Amino acid sequence: MTVAMPSISALYAALFGLFAAVLTVRVILNRVKTGIQAADGGNAQLGQAIRAHVNFAEQVPLALLLIVLAEVAGTPGGIVHALGAALVVARLANAWGLSRSLGPTMPRQAGAGLTVLVVAAASLLLLYRLLAAH
Repeated sequence: MTVAMPSISALYAALFGLFAAVLTVRVILNRVKTGIQAADGGNAQLGQAIRAHVNFAEQVPLALLLIVLAEVAGTPGGIVHALGAALVVARLANAWGLSRSLGPTMPRQAGAGLTVLVVAAASLLLLYRLLAAH
């Protein structure tokens, strides 16, 4: 059995790949600038860049996997786009908030909340699709 390429979620995966590259480069540039090669050395700017990168790495893989699986399970394209676009907005807001402060900021909190909503919605859609198929 051949499974079609989940082309909508593949688009978002490509965008998130580029986003991850940008966050990685930010950490590298901060390390070069400060000369700090491990941890953050107490440098707030480096700490913020690291946290934005790590937060992305903690949250995006599961959310993206759920979106891909929902698409493969037959979720309509418009819904897949809505989930992908919401995740892009969420992660941009979160990264922007983390680049401003390691403390609570409105963009960071909104991004975190929207990410949780995407994960929950994609999970529920996937469960619905799986149950409807049986």
